[in-house]
Amino acid sequence: VFAGMNGSAIENFSCVIYNISFMNCTWQAGRDAPGDTQYFLYWRNSRYDDAMECELYITDENGRNMGCRFQNVKIEIEKAYFLVNGSSKNSLIQFYDEYIQLYKIEKLMPPSNITVNCDEIKNDCIIQWQQPQISHSKKDKCFKYEINIKYK
Repeated sequence: VFAGMNGSAIENFSCVIYNISFMNCTWQAGRDAPGDTQYFLYWRNSRYDDAMECELYITDENGRNMGCRFQNVKIEIEKAYFLVNGSSKNSLIQFYDEYIQLYKIEKLMPPSNITVNCDEIKNDCIIQWQQPQISHSKKDKCFKYEINIKYK
């Protein structure tokens, strides 16, 4: 049972992990939320962790929390749990919650140390690179690469 006014819960909740250990989560205010509604994000990386409130909120021009920035995020095997609740002087605000598999929202870094060695006599090139760093696996089996070669 969702206590609170219909349409007051946040909408369009979205998170992305980038640069290996940073995560941004954003949302929009509920379409029928009172103007004084303030939202608060709590999350738990696994069932064994304690829930933590966001430490660095992203706010809109009215000071309303519309997102959160996280540092030192570690991707666990389990789904992470996110809860956004709200408060208003005028009415009860519905909460929003979601479980997210964090590895699915990681934006990968590009490969590094790219080298190209061409042999004009053999008319071939050897291209080498190091796989991008990722936070959830040390395996390189899950990578597929696409090379786009442009001749000058």
